[in-house]
Amino acid sequence: MHFAEGLVLGLVFQLAHVVELTEFPDTNEDGNIEEAWAVHQMRTTANFARKSPIAAFLCGGLNMQVKHHLFPKICHIHYPAISEIVRETAIEFGIPYHEYPSFGKALVSHYKVLKRFSRPEIENAA
Repeated sequence: MHFAEGLVLGLVFQLAHVVELTEFPDTNEDGNIEEAWAVHQMRTTANFARKSPIAAFLCGGLNMQVKHHLFPKICHIHYPAISEIVRETAIEFGIPYHEYPSFGKALVSHYKVLKRFSRPEIENAA
């Protein structure tokens, strides 16, 4: 039971934050990130399998990490209803909205990022 839950939670958080679309911003010389909190959430978080009721059930809505980060006090059962509003609003204001249509596509993207991070620092600078 612990193994299964640990695997699910590990995958959910990795697929929501360590994928090709998400950004990994550096701090300024004072140790601060110079952007609005909500914009930072949008840049560093991704959804996966947003339209899958099975993924939403198995992950408790955490497959919709963008909504989870923006609205942490809203019950996950409401995420599908607000999902399209958040996406359209992000597009309207030119803010990134990162999303993978399936678990599999997010997993492939995660492994590509791990491969990129495993290379020497010179290659990661690009």
